Amino acid sequence: MFRRTFWFSTGVAAGVWATTKVNRKLKQLTPEHLAVAAANKAIEAGGRLKDRAVDFALEVRDHMDRREAELGDALGLNAPVDRELPAPRGYAVIENRNSPPYVEGPKKSTYPTYPYNRNEDH
Repeated sequence: MFRRTFWFSTGVAAGVWATTKVNRKLKQLTPEHLAVAAANKAIEAGGRLKDRAVDFALEVRDHMDRREAELGDALGLNAPVDRELPAPRGYAVIENRNSPPYVEGPKKSTYPTYPYNRNEDH
């Protein structure tokens, strides 16, 4: 009698355990739960992707600064200035053709010039 009770209890416990496991698995396979799980995984992947992108951007900026310093050293842009700048030059940017070296004399126009008066048109 004790044996039968033991095996009956063991069978009931195994049945309850198996039923609980199956019900949990079925709940995990419902569309709502699958959507939540997919959203959670997407958020995790997005966070990892963002971290990688930030790390990549920082690494690119570091290498860019280093390369810019190398180019500055190669071109002498980062060298200390030991001398003063030269004095500004006194040359005109646009040459004036009316200045004395270019003027040959007063030019006379061959065509008569008339003042423009807008009131004459009316």
